[in-house]
Amino acid sequence: MHEALAGLLAREAPIGRETWRSWWDELGAGGLDRAQAVGLLASLTSRLPDHDTLRHLLDSLAERRPPATVGGGPWQDTVNVVGTGGGPRTFNVSTASAFVAAAAGVKVVKTGSRAYTSALGSIDLLERLGVRPTSSYAQTEDVLATYGIAFAGPFVYPTQLTRLARTVAPLGMKPFGGFLNALGPFLADLPVTAQVTGVSAAAPLDTLRELAATTTTRRIWLTANDTGADELLPFAVNTVHGDQGATRVIRPGELTPGDGTFEDLRPATDPAGAVPHFLSVLDGGAGPVARRTVALGAAALLVAAGPGRDWRSAVALADEAIGSGAAADLARRLAAARHRPAVARA
Repeated sequence: MHEALAGLLAREAPIGRETWRSWWDELGAGGLDRAQAVGLLASLTSRLPDHDTLRHLLDSLAERRPPATVGGGPWQDTVNVVGTGGGPRTFNVSTASAFVAAAAGVKVVKTGSRAYTSALGSIDLLERLGVRPTSSYAQTEDVLATYGIAFAGPFVYPTQLTRLARTVAPLGMKPFGGFLNALGPFLADLPVTAQVTGVSAAAPLDTLRELAATTTTRRIWLTANDTGADELLPFAVNTVHGDQGATRVIRPGELTPGDGTFEDLRPATDPAGAVPHFLSVLDGGAGPVARRTVALGAAALLVAAGPGRDWRSAVALADEAIGSGAAADLARRLAAARHRPAVARA
């Protein structure tokens, strides 16, 4: 049994970077069998280990990636939005907030996955909408420069995860969604300025706050609320965990009217109706509570992207992007473009 798996099963702490390096080396060389790969993923899913073990795990993966791109240019003041999933079922609030924030003037690169705990993950919804995730950094930069928003594909995640998936086949990765959802926001390699991550009650907020505090490549805000959802909600007490331990509490009625329930945020009952419903969210047709929820989520992206924006004016900008039809128009234009791979650059 590999030392990394033995340490996880024994709850030994911490598991160092050299041990993780050895795990990935042996995985790549075919030296780890299916049982060990399943055991490691199952252990990580049942309970995330301590912060140091996770930090070493993340760093051991990051050091294997070639420096694919450098921040600046189209990446300057760009924000990534991604949630941990879990919590009460809603429509794809963070995806809608991404379109609204981009229509309001902030550059957004969204990462996400297929559904692990919901009916439709962001990738599933985008496929139905006709928006293709980008397949390279160059293509992401081109789409971002053209539309102000891009949805990054699997290339931003460590290739070692693909190797793990192949090793555990035919089991698949869905049983390990708890681990993948919780740690996924820290696995994507994007040179964004900031990241806003909604954390549901199903994810270990304290552990993720420690990881955010030790991440140096981008500014990470974590949001949580008293309903257990991984979104900012106008009818909940929300807490934004920002830079250097700073927190911002947003209470019902503070920035938007505070009425509403999860019934107002329910997803389309029929997956075939997901796209019309999503577009109605973007143009305000899904009701005032849905509109306020998306505006609040988009405001977080506007404020996180850089200085000079306060929460109240950011909510107003986001609401205007919904009411004017700019957000829905952006989604339709991006879907109609069906962007082609970028031409290779010299």
